[in-house]
Amino acid sequence: MLQARLLPISWLKTATSLHASPLIGIFFCLAEPVLGQRGRRVLAVRNEQREGFPMSQFRPKYITFDCYGTLTNYEMGSMGRQLFADRIASEQMEAFLADFKAYRLDEVLGDWKPLHEVVRNSVERLCRKWSVEFREADASKIYNSIPTWGPHPDVPEGLAKVAKEIPLVILSNADNAQIHDNVAKLGAPFAHVFTAEDAQAYKPRLQAFEYMFDQLGCSPEEAMHVSSSFRYDHMSACDLGYGARVFVARGHEPSLPHYATHQIADIGGLAGVIGL
Repeated sequence: MLQARLLPISWLKTATSLHASPLIGIFFCLAEPVLGQRGRRVLAVRNEQREGFPMSQFRPKYITFDCYGTLTNYEMGSMGRQLFADRIASEQMEAFLADFKAYRLDEVLGDWKPLHEVVRNSVERLCRKWSVEFREADASKIYNSIPTWGPHPDVPEGLAKVAKEIPLVILSNADNAQIHDNVAKLGAPFAHVFTAEDAQAYKPRLQAFEYMFDQLGCSPEEAMHVSSSFRYDHMSACDLGYGARVFVARGHEPSLPHYATHQIADIGGLAGVIGL
């Protein structure tokens, strides 16, 4: 067992000066829960230093991306707000949408099923909890809107800078019938696009990532992962030992620094992370 609490604080200060070393990142990912209050303060300082730090000493073989939310403007919440405005009071809407988000995550933790079932089941469970009418048409409208969603404004230019140097890969909790419409709107070339349907597993299950690495013929240590979600992506990426993990602070989730090696405000900052 890793006994991080036995390490002197002087060692931690030395380690933080190493910035983005993948091994140091993995250590802090595993060790943080037992570092204690003083160690966590050191980690907090180290995380503040991460953003924008040129990662020239680590050149990933691939950069893998989450798509919905990170690259594509994820409009599931706005669709829910629109469709349920007649049944949920405005002062309750944020709590309602938080429950919708929780049910969507819960629905992908088991065996794979088509995305339209994930959406339908999430909406049905949500309506049951809130004691409001469930309408099949609502679930269909949400699912059918997915391929129409376009990128965040920062995405096309930010990706174009990086795509010239390193192959880009998408791993998305998506159906094959929909994802390619979203990818076509991103404005950058992707070497590979993998879906939960391909892997027969949704993120955050490790099976989804393992399928991708089998197809790519490389190890997690050789890759960088970019996502705006810790719960779907970076926790699993940390467990797998990704060489680097870049958190895009879109505001979907609070920051959990020990699961990421870098944090950026948007995709425009990605080129700087790898020293371009």
